[in-house]
Amino acid sequence: MNDTDFQKILDAYDYQYPKELIAQSPASPRDSARLMIYNRKSDKVFFDIFANTTEYLPEKSLLVFNQTKVVPARLICRKETGGKIVLLYIGQNGDNLKFLSDRKIEISSKIFLTSKLFFTVAGQSEKFYFLRPSFPADEIFSVLQRYGKTPLPPYIKETLLKEKELREKYQAIFAKQTGSVAAPTASLHFTQSLLDKIKKSGHNIEFITLHVGLGTFAPLMEENIATGKLHQEYFEISESAADAINKAKEEGWPIIAVGSTVTRALEAKSDANGVLISGCGQTDIFIREGYKFKIVDGLITNFHVPRSSLLMLISAFAGRKNTLELYQKAIRQKFHLFSFGDGMMIL
Repeated sequence: MNDTDFQKILDAYDYQYPKELIAQSPASPRDSARLMIYNRKSDKVFFDIFANTTEYLPEKSLLVFNQTKVVPARLICRKETGGKIVLLYIGQNGDNLKFLSDRKIEISSKIFLTSKLFFTVAGQSEKFYFLRPSFPADEIFSVLQRYGKTPLPPYIKETLLKEKELREKYQAIFAKQTGSVAAPTASLHFTQSLLDKIKKSGHNIEFITLHVGLGTFAPLMEENIATGKLHQEYFEISESAADAINKAKEEGWPIIAVGSTVTRALEAKSDANGVLISGCGQTDIFIREGYKFKIVDGLITNFHVPRSSLLMLISAFAGRKNTLELYQKAIRQKFHLFSFGDGMMIL
């Protein structure tokens, strides 16, 4: 594939939007965020708020949520020379920790978080650095909880939220499995009262885990298109969740994925017969137009940036032309966009 062909593919998923529609803070209360509902069979569009989600759900739906928890993964440190350096935690690699750095660092040098907590630069692979901590590597999450800052997407530049508020608001209320560097944003709109209302209305709820990686913000590369694969993300689907989803599917209950992360996990672990297999692992599934969905019947999602793999996933579900038209309708209605923005439900 040459660059011209690659750019043509990305251009097909481009759209224009006013920058002032990029939400810099979330709706309050959470379920007051606006919701656009699109029914693929009737081709009808409705506008409402998340608090009224149950009015549009098909009878006896099973909603699947991602219970991953965002890590305050940004560490503001000092080099041995005293210069500031910002690290972003990516994962553990044996006794070392994998980080991105906002500047070049020398192998064998030390990076100080405090006078007593520091990292020794053990190695580098492409853009990643492997740092050996002065504390046991397994304690990284407690260190991040104490000293870390919540990482935000690059388009959120003017949020007025302080770190304490961010840790609460950039997190689903049911988040419990620590491991994401970004929130599964469709989940942010759900309050406990809305979850209770969903269950009281005859629907069921299940939880899976997919840890959102930095790749969710990375621009698409030619290699992604050529290989049909994206960045890898870790997921877990329990046996009880898989059994409940398979039973619901057998009984004709629509499976509503709350978010693109849930969609990726469910589709990655479904077999050729549309049966969901429990387990854990990494997925690099790239869902784009032409993909045949085996598990997911409906999708709740936020609005995604142009030319992205996430927009391609939505287009695979609703059709590219339809999706871009829906986005323009939302923009005309002044819906807020992206991570802290409003959402849509496609049925």
